[in-house]
Amino acid sequence: MAQTQHEMLPRATHDEAARQDFVQSFKIYLANNVSPGNREVYDQRVKPQFEKEYGREPKDRHEVRKAMSADPFYRLWSSLQRTSQEMMWDSVCASVDRQIDDLVTKAKLDRGAARGSLRLNPSVQVPHYHAKVDIHCQPGGYHTELGEDDVAAGAIYDRAVYIYTMGRAGPMNADMGESSANFVRRTFPDFKPQTILDMGCTVGHSTLPWVDAYPESEVFGIDVGAPVLRYAHARAEALGKRVHYSQQNAEQTDFEDESFDLIVSQILVHETSSKAIKNIMKECHRLLRPGGKMVHLETPPYAAMNDAFEEFIMDWDTYYNNEPFWGPSHEIDYREMAANAGFNPDQVRLELAPSALAEAAGRTGVFQCGDFAGAGEWFLFIAEK
Repeated sequence: MAQTQHEMLPRATHDEAARQDFVQSFKIYLANNVSPGNREVYDQRVKPQFEKEYGREPKDRHEVRKAMSADPFYRLWSSLQRTSQEMMWDSVCASVDRQIDDLVTKAKLDRGAARGSLRLNPSVQVPHYHAKVDIHCQPGGYHTELGEDDVAAGAIYDRAVYIYTMGRAGPMNADMGESSANFVRRTFPDFKPQTILDMGCTVGHSTLPWVDAYPESEVFGIDVGAPVLRYAHARAEALGKRVHYSQQNAEQTDFEDESFDLIVSQILVHETSSKAIKNIMKECHRLLRPGGKMVHLETPPYAAMNDAFEEFIMDWDTYYNNEPFWGPSHEIDYREMAANAGFNPDQVRLELAPSALAEAAGRTGVFQCGDFAGAGEWFLFIAEK
């Protein structure tokens, strides 16, 4: 299944495409052929040695990590995993750099009557949890501007995400949005939101499925990064989708009280911070109308894992993929956080939603640790005002 081509997607030369295909194949090989060896090493070598030394099993992922970090197989896999990430960005950045002027021009094209809109605010301050680290190791993160009307961060992200997920988020990188939207429509068949807000939308991969799910709704997307928003707007227009994008921090937006019937996010939580996510939940409560819902999608919490080893493998991104809040975010007490934000904890639902792509392919089952892009289920945090 190839990535869907659209007007804004950077075009690769023969050699660029070959390099990107190699990186994707390398990632697939690591996921399918090398990563499973970590469990074998743990069960057959590392865990028995730990039990011999301490007279008990490792009690949590931190003890597993300490023990596994000395093992040569894990160190080799970890190094290859990080290297594949750096190779991915290098291969895509080279392609985008070559055609950045054309991409900027395309983003500014007047395609006739615009369906949606774009509102940028240069005074928006990039929060420290993005400014101090390149999330996912993407050079410059999602917010760095390399020139006037820059769209590079968005173009890089759009192509790289397909490689990163090994194609398993679908041809439009939309599985998370489609999975969330499918779950909401099935679970709340009488719910007809008139206004929808997607927080941390980046280039709109997960935003556009909400346009399709609720075609009568006004859909809004916010992010702190201007380059990804310029790209998101141009991408949506090229695909014939109506979205109103604006540059805002989800912790404090400029929307009026009770502006939305539905507020969503897809993997936003783990890219924030302990303080920020609490502010975001309070902002969701302020922005929701009575009877409105918020739906935040994440990878399943550590409590859903089978054992400390699976938690440890899931935690790899915390240390080696520039995701410092990944670990803590998977231990959030969502009911307590919702209550502190003003929601009734009795109106909180913690669900595992089937992956839209997995369902379509007839694959069901629990979350597959260490390969979130191929998961059978996503974790949803739902609260009603």
